[in-house]
Amino acid sequence: MDFLKDHSIQNELLLIFFSVLLGLCIGAEREYRNKSAGLRTFILVCFGSCLFTILSIKIGVQDPDRLAANIITGIGFLGAGVIFKGDNKIDGITTATTIWATASIGMAVGSGYVYLSLLGTVLVLLILSSLTYFQNFIDKNHKIREYRITVSDKKDLKYCETLFKASNLKSMIIKQQFSKENLITTWRLTGKNNHHETFINQMMDDDKIISFSY
Repeated sequence: MDFLKDHSIQNELLLIFFSVLLGLCIGAEREYRNKSAGLRTFILVCFGSCLFTILSIKIGVQDPDRLAANIITGIGFLGAGVIFKGDNKIDGITTATTIWATASIGMAVGSGYVYLSLLGTVLVLLILSSLTYFQNFIDKNHKIREYRITVSDKKDLKYCETLFKASNLKSMIIKQQFSKENLITTWRLTGKNNHHETFINQMMDDDKIISFSY
C-alpha cells in the first residue's frame, strides 16, 4: 500500500515538474517579445493550474470539477490585469488569452493527459510565433493608423484629404478640436504600410502641416 502511495506521489511530482517545463516554454516566448506577462508568470500559471487540478481530483472525489471550475474564474481575473488601453488600441489581449490557454495546459497535465498538454503547448507556440508573420503580412498590406494633424485653417482639411488620396490612403475623421490659433483633427487612415511612410515624409516637408502625431 505504501509502495502504491509513493508511486502515486512520484507521478504527481513528475506532472508538476512537467507543468513547470511547459509553462517555461510559453513564458520564454512571451519574455522574448517583452510582453507584460513573462517567464515567471506563465510558469506559475501552468504550475498552479496543474496543482489545483491534482488537488481537485484528490480532495473533491465526489465533485472533482468544483475546484477545477474555480481555476478558470481565477485566471479570468489574472488575465484582466494584463489588458490595458494603448494610444490607438487595446493591448494585452493576446497575453491574457495566452494565460488562459496556459491554465488549460496545466489542468491537462494535472489530470494526467500529458499528450494533450504537449499538443496544446506546441499549438500555443505555433500560434504565437508562426502566425506573427501572417499578422505582419496583413499589417503591411492593410495598415490602420490614427493621425493627429494640426493645421491653421478649416480650409486645410480639404488639402489634407488631397494628401491622403495622393498617398493612396483612405481617410475618416475621428475627432476635431478647434481653437483660435489652429484646428486639430484626428484622422483614421487605411492603406499599405509603405504608403503611410510616404505620407509621413510628405507631411514633414509640408508648410501647411503645423504638427502631427500618430
